[in-house]
Amino acid sequence: MRNVTATTKSASVPWRDVLNKKYASPLLLVCLGVWLHAADGLIVATMMPDIVRDIGGEAYVAWSIALYEIGSIIIGATSALLVLKLGIRKPMVYMASIFAFGCLVSAAAPEMLVLLTGRLLQGTGGGGMTALAFIASVRLFPTRLNARVMAAISVLWGASAFIGPVIGGFFTTYSTWRFGFVFFAVQAIFLAAWVLFGSRFTEPAQTSTDETSIPVQRLALLSLGVLLIAYAGIEVTPVRTPVLLVLGIGTLFLFVTLDARHPSSRILPKRAFNLRSPVGAALLMVFTINVSVMGLNAYGPLLMAIIYGTPPIVAGYILACVAVGWTFSAFVVSGSPEKNDIYFIATGLSLIFSSICGMLYAIPNGPIELVAIFAFIEGVGYGIAWTFILRRSRKLAAPEDLERLSGAIPTVGRTGLAVGAAITGILANAAGFSFDGSIDDARLVARTIFAGCLPFALLALISMICFVSFKSPAIAAKLTD
Repeated sequence: MRNVTATTKSASVPWRDVLNKKYASPLLLVCLGVWLHAADGLIVATMMPDIVRDIGGEAYVAWSIALYEIGSIIIGATSALLVLKLGIRKPMVYMASIFAFGCLVSAAAPEMLVLLTGRLLQGTGGGGMTALAFIASVRLFPTRLNARVMAAISVLWGASAFIGPVIGGFFTTYSTWRFGFVFFAVQAIFLAAWVLFGSRFTEPAQTSTDETSIPVQRLALLSLGVLLIAYAGIEVTPVRTPVLLVLGIGTLFLFVTLDARHPSSRILPKRAFNLRSPVGAALLMVFTINVSVMGLNAYGPLLMAIIYGTPPIVAGYILACVAVGWTFSAFVVSGSPEKNDIYFIATGLSLIFSSICGMLYAIPNGPIELVAIFAFIEGVGYGIAWTFILRRSRKLAAPEDLERLSGAIPTVGRTGLAVGAAITGILANAAGFSFDGSIDDARLVARTIFAGCLPFALLALISMICFVSFKSPAIAAKLTD
């Protein structure tokens, strides 16, 4: 959800120009790729209480998100290069097949470690399909139709917020969570077969990219840093956990340092995460705010099941309130002039911060309706701010970093989600999280998680203040240089 941007209204281009036989195949390709990734996260979050009850492994709950995001980060950073070399068709078949295989691995998992392997494969395939879908939305449609295609993607992403929990709740209530994974595997297999044999679309000619290499070593460092932080939370001890945390943070710092030394193949823009640079402040803001919101996604359904006996489908719909709030608010503010960007960004980040403060009270104390309200507020905050963060950061970026910035923001955002999941795992396990624990124990875990998320949200607010304070693109360019 957090990689979808709001689209501007396009009244001059009627929907019939997109919804016709000519563009049926590319539109189906885009929508299926987005749907599988968008619904997958909500269905797994909805099914997680039953998964833990069945195969155990509550200490690894955060890993199910962290590994998924790592797979998405790696493939997302290489998708554009794959398209330039191979086009859309072959990579989409590969990604759908990897996703399907990951779903089948998860479905057959006898224990949590096997399921985590499946989640890594699902993240690789799902993240790849989403990246390819966004590339296809530009590559396979004329420019005048781009806004309508992006609007279709936004609507589909919002719809998945309703449908995903229904699917997860159906399988956990009337069958088994394993068939939920099989259900998505079948859809991915259909997508791969259709793209390979039944789709009809014409692509632009591929471009030779022999001179461009994939930064394998730096991507490996990025993944290793996240894994070290996640590993620190499996068994929390006074020595082991701090050492692994320091190693993980140091590895991420090394990634940023080495990336800056490769100007021709940098993943990140200049002065990434530096508050004296507008783009650096934007990236730090995106990273820290995504870290701060992972408490609800990673542990919300589990904690609500323990404290309130919340059925999986209800917990899923509470998570879906984030997507609903995002889609609703993004539609309302779309088309706003640039002069209002700083106000929307400030308002959006403040709403997200307030939602985390609210969760600190609502999850342990209830009522459950209050949790849904704060989830909706979080989504509204993202919907109000996200598009304008992208627009303002592009306006203030150095010209040579514009294209790099487009890929860096979702990459940094996904890294924030992965690190956030890892950190919430440390906080939860440090507080003694257990699915068989008492209600009072679960309340303590909830307070620990959301209190631990607040410092990251506060750092995001500080970064936001720095980001909106840059007034002139010319001044920003000088600071970046």
